Amino acid sequence: MTRVPKDEWVDLNGLSFHYRDWGGSGQPIVLLHGLASTSHIWDMVAPILAEDNAVVALDQRGHGVSAKPDDGYDFTTVSKDLLDLIQYRNMERPIVVGHSWGADVALEFAVAYPEIACGICFVDGGMIEPSTRHADLATAKEEMAPPDFSGVTREAFLERFRSRRGSTFSGDQVEEIVLANFEVLADNTLRANLSRDNHLRIIEALWDHHPPALYPKVSCPVLIMPARQESDATASERGDRRAKSLTVAQSLLPISKIKWMEDSVHDVPMQRPELVAATIKEQIDGGFFG
Repeated sequence: MTRVPKDEWVDLNGLSFHYRDWGGSGQPIVLLHGLASTSHIWDMVAPILAEDNAVVALDQRGHGVSAKPDDGYDFTTVSKDLLDLIQYRNMERPIVVGHSWGADVALEFAVAYPEIACGICFVDGGMIEPSTRHADLATAKEEMAPPDFSGVTREAFLERFRSRRGSTFSGDQVEEIVLANFEVLADNTLRANLSRDNHLRIIEALWDHHPPALYPKVSCPVLIMPARQESDATASERGDRRAKSLTVAQSLLPISKIKWMEDSVHDVPMQRPELVAATIKEQIDGGFFG
């Protein structure tokens, strides 16, 4: 039977946060999306995890249909948002799974609140460090800024998505997940849920984010799940950089394990949800997280 989540809202420190409660029982799991994404990126992973675990997926501040204040995008505040949700839900020793920027949130959270999570998972993330790739913050903000979707209609966006990425992703559910990143306006054009200003505020926070300095401070097990496509020759430079980052992470994290998401792209939760869920479940069942 298809599992249907409950869309829930909770007031945390005067702000409204949306999360999807996928039900289930057993090990609590919190799923965090990446930059400019939403909780919906987990829509195909979460029901598999919820077969044996208690699963929720959060819209982080500024994203999805959660509150969109003009401040609070630093890691200290975003980590506190997560802590407040976990406490509201009375979750005991959850596993925090983050995709992309969400994995870096999980990293900062594990350092700030070492007694809360029994483990964290980096799904193609947890190693973002713009200060090592860009000359200065202004350059980072320019190169990491979001696309301008002004005047782009829903249909034009989907056609662009299909033409560019149709061979990677397939199915109506994927298109629904991608469209959840936007508000469809009255004239049928799109507006990103994460505003440009708030997007840039997160890049500012990432500029001061240095994973290698945090890794030795993580006391819980870390499951690292990088995505790669061996056949993608254009990704060699990125692959070399990632290999170096992984070597550093493994050398500095007290307890870690790498499980490659083979033949996968960055948005692996949409592309290969069964692989993502099976990898996490295997490590839970095998006792990696204690």
